[in-house]
Amino acid sequence: MTNLPKHTKLVLALLAFIPLYFAIAALGTKVGIWSWQIGLMTLTFFGGMIVLGVTALVALVSLILSARAKPRRNGPLAAAILGLLAPGAALVMFMSAGGKAEQNPIHDIATDTGNPPLFSAATLDARAEAGANPLSDYQIPLGQLELYKERVSPELAVKSHAQIITDRKDRPAPLPLGGASKQEGLAAVAAAMAAMGLTDIRTDNEIGIVEGVASSFWFGFKDDVVARVGDSQIDFRSVSRVGISDLGANTARIIDLRARTEALLGAASR
Repeated sequence: MTNLPKHTKLVLALLAFIPLYFAIAALGTKVGIWSWQIGLMTLTFFGGMIVLGVTALVALVSLILSARAKPRRNGPLAAAILGLLAPGAALVMFMSAGGKAEQNPIHDIATDTGNPPLFSAATLDARAEAGANPLSDYQIPLGQLELYKERVSPELAVKSHAQIITDRKDRPAPLPLGGASKQEGLAAVAAAMAAMGLTDIRTDNEIGIVEGVASSFWFGFKDDVVARVGDSQIDFRSVSRVGISDLGANTARIIDLRARTEALLGAASR
């Protein structure tokens, strides 16, 4: 390590700094040091691109110097190549996230788009206290909703949540209760939420709903989840508290929750 050229040491230092930088950006958001806008948008995307760009530039210079060095050494060459590959891989991940955002323009997904399950007053209070996004009317076009104005394309502006969800190829479906009772359905949903790691799980037997809160590992983003157990089927809804797009997280969560609930109910739900 002491015999390596200074430019190689700089590349290695930057490579070690990259994961540390992104971890600080995410965990700082999670513990409340700064807002999610700063942690995700400013530090991760904007600042992250700068860190990756600087690393790639230094690695490119190091590669040129290492290739011209006499005698040529494999260590500095390998470090320089790695210094180019790592930012490239991160850039691919950023581009993939951008693609997911385009494919998932909303952050509120439900299996019943005509009458989506409603959250309890306690959940609504928690969302208000956290400064969460307002819950949208599924029938109003995005262009008429304050959160989406001037943030979506003209093609999306005329579509409502109901239309966007209905058009999804992976649209989550309600779960038929079959021969299971309503109480069995409530218990199965609560158990499935617990198995998925949701917190603040609450069951209202009178209204027939189960609620829970999902949190992302790095940033600690919270999504509110509710399941409405009726006489014949269970409907699910998952809504992010912050952000515009959910990158498909809420759809994936409902599909997972539905599958786990179905497995717990067993043949009675088929």
